[in-house]
Amino acid sequence: MGRYAIEPDNATKSAKARGTNLRVHFKNTRETAQAIKKMPLHRAKKYLKNVIAKKEIIPFRRFMGGVGRHAQANVHGTAQGRWPLKSAEFLLHMLKNAESNAEYKGLDSDHLVIDHIQV
Repeated sequence: MGRYAIEPDNATKSAKARGTNLRVHFKNTRETAQAIKKMPLHRAKKYLKNVIAKKEIIPFRRFMGGVGRHAQANVHGTAQGRWPLKSAEFLLHMLKNAESNAEYKGLDSDHLVIDHIQV
């Protein structure tokens, strides 16, 4: 059994998903993960699909050296952002895995919120 970085307070009301050795850039995935933190699950999935379609942007806050400025980033209070497609696809698959784990445990997928995400 794998080890998680943090264990939930109430394990019966939470679901977990984990990926290891993913072939994605760390910096892009970190910024994407921070963008979907504290979002409801259905909104996070819609957001990542919009990022793949380039309708919404991932704001880059920490690793932003050389990142271009785009008008879509103004919504997030920053000027720099990108559309990291591969990172968004990997995190979207991870969210689908967490959703199926929650349904297996009998949790309602409409009320799920991303409480902790770590890259």
